[in-house]
Amino acid sequence: MELDMVGNKPIYVQISEWLENEILCERIRENEKIYSQYQLAEMFNINPATAAKGINILADQGILYKKRGLGMFLSAKAKEKIQYRRKNHTLKKLVEEVVVEARRLGVDEEELIGMMREAGRPDP
Repeated sequence: MELDMVGNKPIYVQISEWLENEILCERIRENEKIYSQYQLAEMFNINPATAAKGINILADQGILYKKRGLGMFLSAKAKEKIQYRRKNHTLKKLVEEVVVEARRLGVDEEELIGMMREAGRPDP
């Protein structure tokens, strides 16, 4: 992943989202040690404090837990917590925005569902 250094989204949020994606793809599993702030800083060429801030977002949400002297680990049910939040907040908000835009453009429900089905098809 490449970080968007000029976009509106803070780098530490991008780090947090990248870690969430790693969890959702099961590249990091329950009770497994995650990357340290220094590893993330080296991977993405950022300040370790910025990486730590991204890690702390997930710790504050209960996605990660700290083992004193050992580092941060993935909590039980972390994947399910991320999925729940993204479905019920992030995805819901995106769908609401798409529906509002479809109404503005005069796109009816059938046409919108057709667009969604087409977008979900794998490329040939």
